[in-house]
This record gives sequence, C-alpha cells and structure tokens, in this order.
Amino acid sequence: MEVLEESKLDPCRDRTLHSFLNWACHKFLQAGVASPRLDAEILVADGLGVSRTELMTHPERTLNRVEEQMLCSRIERRVLREPVSHITGVQEFWSLEFAVNEKVLTPRPETETLIEQCLKALAKTSSPVQILDLGTGSGILSIILAKEISQSHVTAIENSTEALEVARKNAARHAVTDRVCFVAGDLMKVDWQGPYHLIVSNPPYIESENLSKCMPEVRQYEPAQALDGGRDGLDYYRFIISMAWKRLEENGWLVLEIGHTQAPAVIALMQGSSRYQDIQVIQDYSGYDRVVLGGAVNG
Repeated sequence: MEVLEESKLDPCRDRTLHSFLNWACHKFLQAGVASPRLDAEILVADGLGVSRTELMTHPERTLNRVEEQMLCSRIERRVLREPVSHITGVQEFWSLEFAVNEKVLTPRPETETLIEQCLKALAKTSSPVQILDLGTGSGILSIILAKEISQSHVTAIENSTEALEVARKNAARHAVTDRVCFVAGDLMKVDWQGPYHLIVSNPPYIESENLSKCMPEVRQYEPAQALDGGRDGLDYYRFIISMAWKRLEENGWLVLEIGHTQAPAVIALMQGSSRYQDIQVIQDYSGYDRVVLGGAVNG
C-alpha cells in the first residue's frame, strides 16, 4: 500500500481534526465514495478511539505525526474502495456491533427487515423456539434472533470455515454461544435435521454474470461464494424452497431475503411447490421488495 508522504498533503493546511476531515472528504469525493463525510468521520473517530460527537465538539484538536500517518493509511485504504467495516473490523447492525472481515458479507441495513419479519412470524409460537439459519456468514441473523427470543435455540449452517470463525467470535461477544449451534457444511449437502419453527436465509442471489458489475466494495473485497446465486440468481432459492417444508413444523415459516427484482420468481417457486401458504412479499424501508415468506404445509 502506498505510504502517504507529507508532500502529498495540502501544504497549507494545519494538522487539526477539522482540516484533516475536510481533506479526507475531498479524497473520497475524488474516488467516487458514496458517503464521503460519514466515512471520514467513522474512520477518524474509530482510529482515534473517540466518538463522532467528539470530532464535532473538538475540531481544533491537533493530530500528532503518528496519528496523522495512521489515519492517512486508513483514508488511502478507503480511497481504494475497501469497505469501512473491513478497515475498522466492525459493523453496527440492529444497534449492536459485529466483527466483520473479508471472509464474510458486511451486513446491510435492509437486512433488518428480514429479522423484523422473523420476529413477527414467531410472535405467537410457544417456547422453546427452534430456528435454522442457512448460510449464516458472520452469524448476525442467528445471534440477533437468539438475543431477541430468550427461549430459542438456533442451528446455523455455513460452508466457509473462515466465516464460522467470525460467527463464533460474534456469538461470544453477544453471549449466545449456549443457544447457537454452528454447523460447518454446504447447506445443499448437510442434513438440516429439524423440525424447526422457522427457517431463515439470506442466500447468495446475484446473477453470476453480474458479479463483475457490482460496486468495487463488493466486487473486490467481499467473498464471491457469498454473492453468486448462479446463472439467474435463483439456485439457492430453488433448493431451499424445495427442502424447507420438510424440515418445518406444521405452520412453521420460511423467511428469505431476496434481491429487489426477484420477488415474482421466488413467489412462483413457493407457489409451484404447493407446500407453502400465506405467501407474502415485504418491502424494506427504501420501498424495495426485500423479503419473501410463507407458512409450511406438511400434510
């Protein structure tokens, strides 16, 4: 990685937080970063171990040379479009912090809609609740559901051993290791066992040919196996929908995150199986189709 020399900085600027944040924003704007000010504040605050509020209330703080070099390295990494979460090592989600790295997908805000629908589907289920999370990645779905439903047990399947290391770390961080069982294996090959009251998944759903068109943060830094949904993006949905009803309790729920154009195709798969009822599509807070769910019919 390029080491930023002092000569490459604006020679007229001072070393205050105010000037450094303005410089970082300028660099991000030039690089095409979508949220330059926010990213600059997060990276600087995290690097200095202070809150973003402190950046605003003490803009006159002067950076020493060690701090400046450390922060410049972070800015250059972001200029290369490395995700902020990879640089800081954490991502906030559901008002909690989760460890993330290049081996797992960084959780997106829209996935909170998936959790909301899981909790709604289970609202009238008698305890204890059995849940299956297919392709758990960093473990966020399993961990949050375990925290939100105290009388629950979650089985979380993940093919990547590196991702499972991150998921186990997150489970320990949030004190749910006794109620989340991580299983290493390909969700298309391992025995799901069961039965479950709810099966949830945010599977790979990007069409193979479109992976190269993703934004640099995704294309260059996130694991392709967690993104590639096959030729039409539906490979995992076909398999999960065909199998889930066999592993669900009567009236148990299958809840799936989808790409925003995939609702008709996923609904058609559910309807075609004749094993799901009350099929619904739910929009996220931006108004995009984000979740498809249906109740199992086992008879």
